Amino acid sequence: MSRHSRPWPCPRMVTGQCNQGDVGHCYAIPVKRREMSQKKIFLVFVAISTVSLLLHHGGHLNWTMEAFHLGCPALRSHPAPGLKPKHTNVAFLKTHKTASSTMQNLLFRFAERNNLTVALPVQACSHQFCYPRSFTSHFVHPHTLPPNIITSHMRFNKAELQRLMPNDTIYVTILREPGSMFESLFSYYNQYCQSFKRVPNGSLEAFLEEPWHYYRPDEKDSMFARNTLTFDLGGDKDRPATDVVYARAFVAEVERVFSLVMIAEYFDESLVLLRHLLSWDLDDILYVKLNMRTPSSKRSLTPGLPAKIRAWNSLDARLYDHFNASLWRQLSALGPACVAREVRLLRRAQERLMRSCFGGRMPLLRSAAQIKNKDLRPWQPSGKVDIVGYDLPVNLSRGFSSQAQELCLKLIMPEVQYTRVLLRSQSLRYRRGYQLRPPQQSHPLQQPIRTVLPRHPQVHRSQPPPAAPGPASGTGSTSTSKPAAGTQGRTTKLRPKSSQTQAS
Repeated sequence: MSRHSRPWPCPRMVTGQCNQGDVGHCYAIPVKRREMSQKKIFLVFVAISTVSLLLHHGGHLNWTMEAFHLGCPALRSHPAPGLKPKHTNVAFLKTHKTASSTMQNLLFRFAERNNLTVALPVQACSHQFCYPRSFTSHFVHPHTLPPNIITSHMRFNKAELQRLMPNDTIYVTILREPGSMFESLFSYYNQYCQSFKRVPNGSLEAFLEEPWHYYRPDEKDSMFARNTLTFDLGGDKDRPATDVVYARAFVAEVERVFSLVMIAEYFDESLVLLRHLLSWDLDDILYVKLNMRTPSSKRSLTPGLPAKIRAWNSLDARLYDHFNASLWRQLSALGPACVAREVRLLRRAQERLMRSCFGGRMPLLRSAAQIKNKDLRPWQPSGKVDIVGYDLPVNLSRGFSSQAQELCLKLIMPEVQYTRVLLRSQSLRYRRGYQLRPPQQSHPLQQPIRTVLPRHPQVHRSQPPPAAPGPASGTGSTSTSKPAAGTQGRTTKLRPKSSQTQAS
């Protein structure tokens, strides 16, 4: 035994009662004490580091501590922001009149905060990917390649998206209850969809009484008049309701492709699932409802109409019923108490953000004519429908940094204007990067589209398995429609019943 490994005095040695068999016991005591001391030091270090990290992130403190208080298993794997890399490769299929404009705005802001690239349409396609034509990578502006996120309106084409997007892309979409959605479509596109324009006095009741009298499957904008969700997802909108085999296979295919199908009536609960799926923070899912109609632009459904709408849009109804049930199974697995707590935290943070942007008050909805800033005026589909938006206080710049002002501006910016602003900024970034490239490097348009991207320096990507094949394209119109956008709805209680707040 060296003099450096001499044991601490053993009680039985001191009393002269320690025999040869006790030597191991006597040496074990100081070793155990040293191990316990090291563990205590380590635990104290971990505790201090965790608290420092939480304090550093400020706004996340309550979010995290309340999650710990609940003992949510899914939250304990993310005790603080940054411990698990955020997933940054996302394809969001923006469906019509389903709160999708609100989701698009959320994704645009996430991409800008994290220096990500958003695939945007070429100018010939306006702010959509030449919808209702089936999506192709040729519709993507070359200055927005290769992308991390894609979220503008398109008709889903699985093969083209998988060719365009990284292999670890997570696919997400959103659905809405068929009755309220069809009423919204009928009002919004009444002046563009020929099937709707034929109806005397713009009567929804008259259309549903004899839909085949007004509907033409192959004419311009017919996809807004029947099974719009199915069409957007790449399916056959005119497949007979009696073809149950097709309907079941289509629903199953959608389920294989999309990791999450959100429900507009439970928008906040859907965002909780999205946050967990992508390992995002609370700040990443804050939003303001966009592209809403005034109450006078909405029409209530008389008794019997919801059933007729579901019968006319049977494929959409089947999709909604299936994925509404699926959403609640996922929420149940996460834990109702945990989900309810996260929804409350989300709404509190959202209210704080909105009050800070609007001078300490909740914002007032304004008609387009009342909004002074043209960059904040929502597009109006017709004189019969009034789409409302927001305007920032004139004194916002007082005490606000330019970064905070930009956040507030982007938070309420409509789809068309935000798409234009984002394309301009990404084109500028592309040109700067192009000037720094070696002369021998060819132009991106002369290269095959990449499917694996380098890591961004600010945010790391997760690497789940590649997405499964998506729904195949079906029949539909091939003309380019007028601008369209989804709207947002939310509920106030965690329960799988009918919506309390609908998308417009």
